[in-house]
Amino acid sequence: MDAQAGSLSLRQYGASPGSHSHAHFQILLGLTGALELEVEGRGLRVGPGGGCVIAPGDRHDFASARGSLCLVLDSSHPDWARSAGHATLPAPALPLARYLATALQQGHPLAQAHGPALLREAWLAADNPHAPAAVATSAARRRPIDWVALEQWAAQQWHTPLTVADLAQRVHLSASQFAVRCRDDRGVSAMVWLRGLRLEQARLLRDNGLAVAEVARRTGYRSPSALTAALRRAGR
Repeated sequence: MDAQAGSLSLRQYGASPGSHSHAHFQILLGLTGALELEVEGRGLRVGPGGGCVIAPGDRHDFASARGSLCLVLDSSHPDWARSAGHATLPAPALPLARYLATALQQGHPLAQAHGPALLREAWLAADNPHAPAAVATSAARRRPIDWVALEQWAAQQWHTPLTVADLAQRVHLSASQFAVRCRDDRGVSAMVWLRGLRLEQARLLRDNGLAVAEVARRTGYRSPSALTAALRRAGR
C-alpha cells in the first residue's frame, strides 16, 4: 500500500469547534446531513453525494446544525493538489465512497488497506473539465448569517455576560471567522457591533421609561454610571 495514501474514517459533525488547519490533505465525502464549511474565507456546502478537498495549511471551520456524517480521507499524497479547493465529488467516485463507508462500518480490513488509493484513482481520473459532475455542493458566496435573527437572539441574552464568542457559536462559526464576517457584512469589528447592539437595547429600555439602574442590570452594564457614560458618548 502507498504510504502516502492516508487513512479513512467515518466522522459525525455537529457544532463548530473553531477554525483549524492540517499538515495533510483532507478529503470530505458527504453521506448524510449537510455540512457547512468555510475554507480560507470561501463558503462550501457538502451534502449527501458531495465532497471537497481541503489543502494542507488551509484554515477551515465547519458546522452542521442537524448533524452530518462524512467519509473522511486524511492523505499526504501530492496528487490531491490537483483537486484542492474543488467542492464537487466526481460521479465515478460516488459508488466507491458509499461502498467504503459501509465496509468501514462493518470492519472490513481491505477497505482501509486499499480504499485510500482506490478513492484517489476514482476521484482524480474524473477530475477534469469534461468530467460529469455529481451533486454541486459549493456556494459562490460564503454561507449567509441571518443578522436580524442574531440581533433578536442577542436581545434576549443581555442579562448574561454575552461575548463575541457566544455570537459566533450561535451561527456555527469560530470567533475569528465571525470577526471577519462581521467586518465584511456589517462594516465594523465584532466588538464594536456587539457594543452597538447592547447600547441600542439599553436605549430602547430607557425610552420605555425604565430606570437607569434597571436598564444597566438588564443589559449587562457593570453599573448605572457606566450605562449613562455610554449613552452620553453616543449622544443619547
